[in-house]
Amino acid sequence: MSRVAKAPIAIPAGVEVTLNGQEVTIKGAKGSLSRVVNDAVELVQEDKVLRTVAREGVANATAQAGTARALLQNMVVGVAQGYERKLQLVGVGYRANTAGSKLNLTLGFSHPVEFDIPQGITIEVPTQTEVVVKGVDKQLVGQVAANIRAYRKPEP
Repeated sequence: MSRVAKAPIAIPAGVEVTLNGQEVTIKGAKGSLSRVVNDAVELVQEDKVLRTVAREGVANATAQAGTARALLQNMVVGVAQGYERKLQLVGVGYRANTAGSKLNLTLGFSHPVEFDIPQGITIEVPTQTEVVVKGVDKQLVGQVAANIRAYRKPEP
């Protein structure tokens, strides 16, 4: 069995885990996340510990169990503490500000760039050259930060 899948997931105080077949719902102080786990993985909840167990006789079950464990751990950390990515704008005249559900970027183009902030994401602009992306879903926070960065990639 994979080393990742063997490790149990500790459920901190204030986090509630609900299992419904292969669907896992995790609720915490920062929000709620839900995910359907692969059929090759069996989920076992004991007190404040969640375990992923690979089913016997299923191809790639150990790999799926390791993947499921990593995703569930990220969900637990996300609803308990949240995730954030910091971006810095480096360039003459580069600025950022928020207006409602939009992030306005001035990146040296002949026009300003408007970025729609997706649901579940909070964007803060502490200074004109700093952008902080926050949320409970690690994948979504990283994807939004990558989308913002893609407008003007850094010079090598």
